[in-house]
Amino acid sequence: MLTIEKLGIILSPTNKEFENNGVLNPGIYQEGNTVHIFYRAVQDGNFSTIGYAKSDGPFKIVERREQPILTRDFDYEKHGVEDARIVKIDDLFYITYVAYDGVNAMGALATSKDLVHFEKHGIITPKVNYQEYERLVLCSGNKLNSKYHQYHRLFKEIGLVEDTSRLLRDKDVVLFPRKINGKFAMLHRIWPGIQIVYFNDWSDLNDSFWKNYLENLYEYIVLDPKDVFEVAYIGAGAPPIETKYGWLLIYHGVQEITSGRIYHAKAALLQLEKPEIEIARMELPLFSPTKQWEIEGEVNDVVFPTGHALFGNDLYVYYGAADKHIAVAKLDLNELLLELKKQS
Repeated sequence: MLTIEKLGIILSPTNKEFENNGVLNPGIYQEGNTVHIFYRAVQDGNFSTIGYAKSDGPFKIVERREQPILTRDFDYEKHGVEDARIVKIDDLFYITYVAYDGVNAMGALATSKDLVHFEKHGIITPKVNYQEYERLVLCSGNKLNSKYHQYHRLFKEIGLVEDTSRLLRDKDVVLFPRKINGKFAMLHRIWPGIQIVYFNDWSDLNDSFWKNYLENLYEYIVLDPKDVFEVAYIGAGAPPIETKYGWLLIYHGVQEITSGRIYHAKAALLQLEKPEIEIARMELPLFSPTKQWEIEGEVNDVVFPTGHALFGNDLYVYYGAADKHIAVAKLDLNELLLELKKQS
């Protein structure tokens, strides 16, 4: 039986201006016993940057920067640099994050050789509005999950489709930690599912590439909402973990209830060389909001996993709690893989 141990909050807001409203959704990079934590820091007014902390072991904080390590530098991110995820491929760190300009939320990229100096490369997700999305995706005749159409109808009802300056929201952009068949592999989330994209070079992700991709979106869906705990939508969380059984993906699933939405931590197993193929997924959540600091915050009823570290067989999952704090939960990796194999 799978046992989850919630170890509690490790980082919270401070009185520093850049993080006085919330500290959440950390990107994690593990280097031996050191855990680098690149967290979303929110100041009053919902302006976000990326802060930095470091732990010795899974949760003993030994360093925390006084200023953000990634700031809002360009118009496309003038309201927020949010929810970083980090991998290292060869000798370069890749940081994917949400760039928010106050209207549009899209995937963006920064790189670093040392996790101190960063180079930003701009938006990497499709730059299409919802009218173009409707033409490219929803009118293509592909057998998409009906929720893709439902969400678009909702966007029409609230006026997003008519606003041609409103671009397709594409979040939860997460790279695999190695190339697959010689190509970069990247997960992203166009409501309501998780899709995958392969490419040789970042320059490939141009307008014509994305238009062709969207016309064939059905072919690139990895996971769509399946059970009651993810019936609204899902999104990739931490970078996938390579195991002998497949890629372990820890993600979030959103449940609809009469009083609102509940965010759960979920898990799935994907094929190693073709991760668009699902091997198994847990029907029940790994964990859900049960603690007061997960139930009440800036956004209630949220656990939002975005990073992990592995110490022996102990897998530590780092997550945003109610959009206010960063917490960590521990589980046995082998136990989780066994549970997933039972459901394959």
